Order: sequence, then structure tokens, then C-alpha cells
Amino acid sequence: MREFQEKLHRDTNIVRGAEYFEPLTGALAAPIYQSASFRHPGLGESTGFDYSRVCNPTRSIVEKTLALLEHGKYALAFATGMGAISAMVKIFMPGDHIIISDDLYGGTYRLFHDYYARYGFLFSFVDTSDFSKIEAAARPETKAIFIETPSNPMMKVSDIQRCAEFIHKRGGVLVSDNTFCTPYFQNPLDLGADFVIHSGTKYLAGHNDTLSGFIVHSNETHREKLLDIQKSEGAALSPFDAFLTLRGLKTLALRMEKHQANAAQVAQWLRAQRHVEKVFYTGLSDHPQYALSKKQARGHNGMISFYFKDEADVAKLLKNVKLILFAESLGGVESLVTYPLVQTHSAIPEAIRLSTGVNERLVRLSIGIENPDDLIADLAQAMGA
Repeated sequence: MREFQEKLHRDTNIVRGAEYFEPLTGALAAPIYQSASFRHPGLGESTGFDYSRVCNPTRSIVEKTLALLEHGKYALAFATGMGAISAMVKIFMPGDHIIISDDLYGGTYRLFHDYYARYGFLFSFVDTSDFSKIEAAARPETKAIFIETPSNPMMKVSDIQRCAEFIHKRGGVLVSDNTFCTPYFQNPLDLGADFVIHSGTKYLAGHNDTLSGFIVHSNETHREKLLDIQKSEGAALSPFDAFLTLRGLKTLALRMEKHQANAAQVAQWLRAQRHVEKVFYTGLSDHPQYALSKKQARGHNGMISFYFKDEADVAKLLKNVKLILFAESLGGVESLVTYPLVQTHSAIPEAIRLSTGVNERLVRLSIGIENPDDLIADLAQAMGA
């Protein structure tokens, strides 16, 4: 079946997933196997499902689907994206050094710096869009590079293939967070990455109604270890949330095209506004890594960040938006506006935050699938444009 599916177009595989129907009844929607335990036919016999923390039929379907879409052999589904990252760290040992994008989600920074660093893991946070800084940060004990590309919230793009070649020569692995681009627009494993991370909460599920996270890979060395970590920590995705993620995935191709088209229009409008100093969107031709984006990705996403000229305009915008919602998260069908300074990136120390560009004038937009004229009109009235 997988061999047949690999010949199909990616939008077809997105709609149909890894399993087209449930064999027993012919149900087109994946059944929700809301069971903690499963009966053994006899001593030493198993249906393949024993206990849902270890393996659940609904979760198995979404895992196979993510593996198919990301061109990997294996996928593991977790309760959240942070659960996936936490499991990923555990394939390493205290004393191992990991180079990490300095511009990244604040919760990821907190997990690495505030928690895993205390157990002896070594981290260097650098601008991974500047390859010379990766080279300068490397040590004999460097075992991995962890990149967000595009990054959150400054939309920097790292060279996946170049990072992979560099770390592989040192005997290490590349972990690429593909949350922003999704497998519809980008496949890091095809470019040499060893592991792909997703916060499935965002574009994959796409409706702001569930949490999920994934690790996708083809790495035989770490396959059993990751399965054991998932089983032992118990942060596996629930059957119902697996079902919601599968349901959301079916429209991923349509949604990503609409997110991208809307964001391009909004980004161009923002650039012309007197209140706005600078716009960060990977789809703009003057983005510093625009050529790299075109090379390693098939498209962009719905994420825009921008600077106001005046800090006072931030509170004005957040207070006055009506259609766009002032809320955390991203990637859903509804457009959201976030203030990274106090929301997504509050855990990052001021010096690091400012060095990456996250200041008091920065606003992040997750552009949804509404009519772009309505989004622009809402921004205009909220800004007083």
C-alpha cells in the first residue's frame, strides 16, 4: 500500500491519509478507539494492541499518515508538540552538545534552558540562518543541530541540506521543526534531516480545537529508543485528539494554499502602512532568505511578523481588532494576533530576546482563511490607517 501511495500526489495523500477506510465496517472516518486496554486472544498472543499508552489503533493511523506525508518510515504522536520535543532530547546523553536556533518558540527555549540544562545537556543558541555561526558554535561533543525553519517569530530560514551535511560529517543528527511549513510545503527528511518535529496543534489539525505533536523519522538506530521513551513517559496522543488531527489534516492542502495567498496580500498591505516599520514574511522577495525558501520549500505559510514604529500602536491594535482575535497559538482557520513579548516568548531572557529581534514593537499575525479584504479592513480600522 505504501508503495502505491508514494506514487500519488501529495494533496491526494493528505486527503486520504495512510488508511482509506476501516476494513471491518468500511467506515471512511477513522474510528475513535476510546479504550485503555485490549483483550489478549490467549497467552503469548496479541492483536497488536495491548494498552493505549503503548499503542492505540486511532493513534496508529495518524502516525502512519504523518510518516507518509513527511516521507519517513516512522512517526510517533504525542499529546503536544512540547511532548514530542521533550522525547526527542532523550535520545541524547548528559554532556552532549546541541546547537539550537536562537529565534524559536519561547516554550522550546524554556524546556531546553530551564530544565534539560540542569541535567547536564549542553546547548548553544545561535542564529542558524547564518551558517558561519553554526560552524563557530560546533564542539567535539556536538551531537545535534535543532532548527526551526522558518523560525518563530522572526521568520528566519535555515539551510536544511547544509546543516544536515555539516552535522553528519561530525557523526550527529539534524532535527528540523517543520510546524510552519508543514509537509505540504516542505519535507526536511528529503533534504537530509534525520528527525522532523511538528506541533500538530497548529496547521496540521488546523482548527484551534486540539493539541498534538509528532516526531517523524527513518532512523533505525533510534527507532526502538523513541518508542520506549513514548511508552515510558506516557505523553502519547489520545484517541480522540488523534481523530481530530486526522480530520483536520484532510483539508491541509486547501488551507495552506489559502493561508499563503491571504498572508501574501496582508504582508504587502502592511508594508505600505505609515504605522509599520518592517514586515517579516518569507514570501516577500526581499526577505533575506527568499532564494533559500524557494529552493527548499514549495511555498510559504500564513505567518507574518512586523514592527510598529511606535510601541503605543501595539496596545491600540490589540484592543481594537474585531475580526482578528488577540490570542496565542497559530495555524488555525481563524486569524490570530499575538504579542510575543508577553505571550509566546516571555520565557526568553531579555538579552537573547532583543538580540533575535523580539522587542516591544513586534506583533505576530497568524493569517487564517477568511476573506483577505476583511482582514485588511480590520487591521486598518484597528490601526487607524
